[in-house]
Amino acid sequence: MTSSTSDIRDHEISVDLPPAGDAQIRFIGRIHTPWNTRAECPRQGTPDGPACTIELFAPWGPALQGLESLDRIEVFYWLDQARRDLAVQNPGSKGNVVGTFALRSPVRPNPIGVALVRLDSIDGMVLTVRGLDCLNGTPLIDIKPERCAFSPEAWRK
Repeated sequence: MTSSTSDIRDHEISVDLPPAGDAQIRFIGRIHTPWNTRAECPRQGTPDGPACTIELFAPWGPALQGLESLDRIEVFYWLDQARRDLAVQNPGSKGNVVGTFALRSPVRPNPIGVALVRLDSIDGMVLTVRGLDCLNGTPLIDIKPERCAFSPEAWRK
């Protein structure tokens, strides 16, 4: 299905994009954290972790409209330095061998990371958040509200 200007609702804004290939991911920004190596990076982020910034690329500034009203958001990112070839892993070399899909390890066939973070502020196209667990320079894939009015009742808090 292709979209056109006729299927845009009032107040929606579209941007011109080049044709996408099959399953092409477009990085929409870059994440800045204090960690430059996997050894430095926490295994899971925490709400009281260090302030990190998310730099959004043009033309995505208008997509931030309404985000300022949220306390928590989900950030999706591409773990660009992770290997992609392990089906079974041995976390921490402790002998607890587990399949990749049973782990939150960055080592995956498609290394997509997701973190629920606290949104501290938005300044133009830069978000300050707490709770990330990725390396400095990690490519940003997407941002979503933690939950919204369209979430099933059982999932709302």
